[in-house]
Amino acid sequence: MAFTCTIPAVPVVQRDDEDLRITRWDFAPGAVTGWHVHGWPYFVVMLMAGTLRVHNGHEVTDVHLEKGQSYDRPPGIEHDVMNGSDHFLSFIEIEIKRPQAIGFL
Repeated sequence: MAFTCTIPAVPVVQRDDEDLRITRWDFAPGAVTGWHVHGWPYFVVMLMAGTLRVHNGHEVTDVHLEKGQSYDRPPGIEHDVMNGSDHFLSFIEIEIKRPQAIGFL
């Protein structure tokens, strides 16, 4: 079951090279990333407090995060992310393409 929202979140790639991809995501209330799978481990850093509604194909989980709070996830998990807040929301996503090159693994 997918989210019913048709408003896309807006990604702006800030860096994309052999080591990293850094993307700023901006969401209107209810906006979604669309279904996707990350091929690399990644981190998300919130630019403002808000609730991310994450759908993994089986269940939907609301995760409230504070401004500046971060989390990480491994690659390979299909998901869709929605802004579950009633206000505009932004975060920075940092994908680690070559973890060994930066001492991650």
